Amino acid sequence: MRFNEERRRWEGWVDGELAGKSYVRRKDGVAVFWHTEVDDRFEGLGVGSAIARTALDSVAAEGGTRVRPDCPFIRGWIRRHPEYRHLLEERAGS
Repeated sequence: MRFNEERRRWEGWVDGELAGKSYVRRKDGVAVFWHTEVDDRFEGLGVGSAIARTALDSVAAEGGTRVRPDCPFIRGWIRRHPEYRHLLEERAGS
């Protein structure tokens, strides 16, 4: 897993092939994950989960940055892994 700064996305690689990616934009101390996809050939291998875990661990290591999971995959992943909920952005009215 690695972050591609130029494309503003986390990338998951399997045997030298780009297997999946999760796009993120940052604004005002919030990492907004807006789209995640895994190539069909790599479905079911845990690529999406590995990207989510690596990306969220990176945000946690920054300290102070919050996460807005606009992407359904990242939102669902956090729901299934409550140890990452502390990263969620507190939004007005929530």
